[in-house]
Amino acid sequence: MTAATLAALVSHWRRNPVQFLTLVVGLALATALWSGVQAINAEARASYDAAAATLGEGRLDQLVPAAGETMPQERFVALRRAGWLVSPVVEGRLRAGTTSLRLVGIDPLTVPAGAAAGTALGSTDLAGFLGADTLLAGPQAADVLRGALPNPVIVDASIAPGTVIADIGVAQRLLDRAGQINRLVVAEVQPLRQRPLAEVAPDLVRQRADGASDVGRLTDSFHLNLTAFGFLSFAVGIFIVHGAIGLAFEQRRGMVRTLRALGVPLDRLIVLMILELVALATLAGAIGIVLGYVVAAVLLPDVAATVRGLYGTDVAGTLQIRPVWWASGLGMAVGGALAAAAGALWRIARMPILASAGGRAWAVASGRGRLVQGSTALVLFAAAGGFAAMGTGLVAGFAILACLFLGGALALPLCLAVILKAGQDRSTGVLAQWFWADSRQQLPGLSLALMALLLAMAANVGVSTMVSSFRLTFTGFLDQRLSAELYVDAAEVQDRAALERFLGTQADEILPILSVETELAGLPAELYGARVGRTYRENWRFLTAEADVWDRVADGSALIVNEQLSRRAGLALGDPLTVAPGVTLPIAGIVGDYGNPIGQAIMAEDLFRQAYPAVAAARFGLRTGDAAALRSALVDTFGLPPASIIDQAAIKRFSLSVFERTFSVTGALNVLTLAVAAFSILMSLLTLAAMRLPQLAPVWAMGVTQRRLAGLEVLRTVLLAMLTALLAIPLGLLLAWVLLAIVNVEAFGWRLPMYLFPLEYARLVLLTLAAALAAASWPALRLSRMAPAALLRIFAHER
Repeated sequence: MTAATLAALVSHWRRNPVQFLTLVVGLALATALWSGVQAINAEARASYDAAAATLGEGRLDQLVPAAGETMPQERFVALRRAGWLVSPVVEGRLRAGTTSLRLVGIDPLTVPAGAAAGTALGSTDLAGFLGADTLLAGPQAADVLRGALPNPVIVDASIAPGTVIADIGVAQRLLDRAGQINRLVVAEVQPLRQRPLAEVAPDLVRQRADGASDVGRLTDSFHLNLTAFGFLSFAVGIFIVHGAIGLAFEQRRGMVRTLRALGVPLDRLIVLMILELVALATLAGAIGIVLGYVVAAVLLPDVAATVRGLYGTDVAGTLQIRPVWWASGLGMAVGGALAAAAGALWRIARMPILASAGGRAWAVASGRGRLVQGSTALVLFAAAGGFAAMGTGLVAGFAILACLFLGGALALPLCLAVILKAGQDRSTGVLAQWFWADSRQQLPGLSLALMALLLAMAANVGVSTMVSSFRLTFTGFLDQRLSAELYVDAAEVQDRAALERFLGTQADEILPILSVETELAGLPAELYGARVGRTYRENWRFLTAEADVWDRVADGSALIVNEQLSRRAGLALGDPLTVAPGVTLPIAGIVGDYGNPIGQAIMAEDLFRQAYPAVAAARFGLRTGDAAALRSALVDTFGLPPASIIDQAAIKRFSLSVFERTFSVTGALNVLTLAVAAFSILMSLLTLAAMRLPQLAPVWAMGVTQRRLAGLEVLRTVLLAMLTALLAIPLGLLLAWVLLAIVNVEAFGWRLPMYLFPLEYARLVLLTLAAALAAASWPALRLSRMAPAALLRIFAHER
C-alpha cells in the first residue's frame, strides 16, 4: 500500500511538470540567495579570525602606547630585562605594485606560543627567514609580492588573507620605521617576580584580551545587514514555494479523497507527503547551494572592497566551501519547505473524506482566511509600533522590519480584495463586472506571488531611499570636510619644523592633522587637535551646537564630538568629557560623521600638544590658490614623492568609490529579489492556467474571443501588479525610515536625513509592471492559441 500511495503522489508531478519546476526552482532560488550571503559572511569571519590569530589578538594581552601609534624599541629591551615575557610587533601597510597589504613584523625568537605566526614559522627554515629578508604570506599575497618586491617569499596557507609576515628588522626597513614598534604582545605565562609596568614603562597601557576579534565586532553590523537581506530574499522565495505547495495540495484533494476512501490511513498519507517534501527540498537545496556559491563568488570582491575601505581589514578574494553555510542552506531549504506546507498538511489532516474539491469552495474559504490575515496584520503593525517605542538595539530594529514586512504581506490580499470590490461596484457592463469579480476569485491563487512582489518592491523602495539619501548626505559631507585643496603625508620628512615654516610662506592656511587613538567615555575613540581658522568656521556644519562653538574650541574651553560618540556614550551639549589625564572639557558641538565606525572628539591644537607632547603632525591639509605650483615646490624642496601629495578631488573620488562598492552588494540582492518575485508571478500564472479554464470556457462560449480573453488575462495581472506596487511604496518608505532612524543608528551610531525620490519610485513601478507583463504574456499566448476543442471539453468535466 505504501508503494502504491507513493506512486500516486509522484504521478501528480509527472502530470504537472510546471508546478514541479515552480516548487524546485523557487526553493532553489530562495536557498541560493540565503546560502550565498551566508557563504560571504563565513568567508569574511574566517578572514577576521585568521588575522586576529596571527599574533594571538583576542587571546593575549597587548601593551600599547598611551599616546601615539609607535614606541621606541628600547621599551621591549627594558621590559625583557625587568622580567616581562613580551614580543615586539611592528605593523603597517605595504605597497606592492597597485595592491596594499598588511605587513606584520615579528621577533621569531619571542613570538608567543599558539599564535598563527609562530605556527607558520615552526615549519619554516628559521635561519633562512632571518637572514635573507624573507617574507611569509598566503597564496594570493605571495603572488602579488613576487611581481612587486625582490624579497624571497615563502607561501603558507595558514597566513590570513592580505597579510605578510616578516622579521621585525625587515619590516622596519620596508615601513621606514627604524627603531620603532607598534605594540608588545604579552605571553600568557609570566614569571612570578616582575618589576611593575608603571615603573619600567609608564607610557604604556595594558589592553586586556577578551577572546574576540576587534574587526569581527566592528563589522558585525555590516554582516547583520547582509544576513537580513539574505533572509528577505529567502522569504520571497518561500512565498513561491508556499504558493506552489498550496496549489499542488488543492489539486490533489480529489486524489487524497480517493486514497483515503480506498483505506490509506491518514497518518501514513501525511508522513509520505512529508517525506516527499523533504526529498524535493533536499534536491532543491542542493541546487540552491551550487547557485549560492556562484552568487557569493560574484559578490565577494565587492564585499572585500567594502570591508577594506570601511574597516581597513582584508577579506579573502576566493571562496571556500565551508560546512557552516552549505549546512545552513540545506537546513533552511528543508525547514522552509515544511513550514510552507504546514498549512496545507493541517487542512488535509482535518479534511473529511468526502470533502468537496471545488475551486469556488477554496476561494470562499480563502475569503474567510483573508479576514484572519487582516487581523494578524493589525497585530503585527501594533507590535512594530511597540518595538519602535520601547525596544532598543539592532534586534529591536530588525524585529520592527520583520513585523512591517510580514504585516504588509498579510494585509495585501485584504486590501486588494477591497479595491477590486470597489471596482466591481462601480462597473456597469456585464463583461466589466465579470472581470472584476473573476479577479477577486483569482486572488487566492495569485496572492502569494503578489505578496512576494510586495516584499521585493518594498525592499527596493526602502533600500533605494536609504542609499540615495546616504549618497546625497555623504556627498555634501565630503564637500564640507574635504575643504583643503591638498593633503600631504610628510612621514618621510625628517625636519617637520622646516616643512611647516616653508608651508607658512607658500600656503594660505595650514591644517596639521594631529590625532591619537584613546578611550573616551569608556569607548575606543580618536582624539584630534584642530588649528581653528577660516576653513573650519566656514565649512563645518553641526547637528547641534552652541552659538560660539569654534571660539570656545579655539580658546581651549570646550570640544566637539561626533554623533557616534554622542549616541553611544549618551553625551549631550554641555556634558563634561575627559580627553586626557587632567583635561576635562564640556561639549560645545555635535557633528555628523557619516561612514566612520568609531567615536571622535576634537579639541584645540595647543591644548592637544600640551596633553600629548610626543605626537607630531605627519599629515597636513593645505589651502592654496595654486595647488599645482605648491605640489611642485614640495617635491622639489623636500623630495616628497608625488604619491604622498593628494588633491581634494582624488580623495573625494576614492571616498565615493568606496561608498558605491559598499552598497553594490545590497543593490544586487534587491535586483535578485525582484527577479525572484517576477518568477513567482510567472509560475503562479502557469500553474493556474489549467485551473482557469472552467471559468474562462463559459465566457468564451458566450462570444468573447480567445484573443480578447488573453488580453483580459494580461490586463488583470498588470492591474494587480500595479496595485501591489502602489501599495508597496508607502510600506517601502516606512521601511526606509526604520533603516535610517533606527537600524542605522543602532548599527553605526549615526542617523541620516531621509529624502524622497519620486522618479526612482516611478522607475521601480514601471520595472514591476514590465516584469508582470512579461510573466503574463506566456500564459496569455497559450490561451489565445488554445484549440477550441480544449475549451469545449471543459463542459464535460465535473468541475
